[in-house]
Amino acid sequence: MLIVYDVDEKKVAKVNKYLKTYLNWVQNSVFEGELTEAQLDRIIFWFKGHLDLKSDSVLIYTASSQKWLSKRIIGIEKNSTDNIL
Repeated sequence: MLIVYDVDEKKVAKVNKYLKTYLNWVQNSVFEGELTEAQLDRIIFWFKGHLDLKSDSVLIYTASSQKWLSKRIIGIEKNSTDNIL
C-alpha cells in the first residue's frame, strides 16, 4: 500500500501523525506498508472526516502482491523500509 497526500499546510502534521500509526513514513507526504482491509477502511473513514474533500487530495495505491511491485531509490532514503516492500 502506498498513500500520498497533498493537504492544507495546517493539516499536514495531523495527517502525518495519524498515518504513522498504520504505515511507514518514507518521504514528505508519502507512506507505505501493508494494511488489512479493515485498517484501510478506517483510514479512508478518517480522511473523509478530517479533510476538505474539495481542496485536499489523497492517493492510495495498492498492489495485489509484492511480485507486481518494485522500488528504486535514487539519492538518500529518508526512512528505510527494507522490511516492507
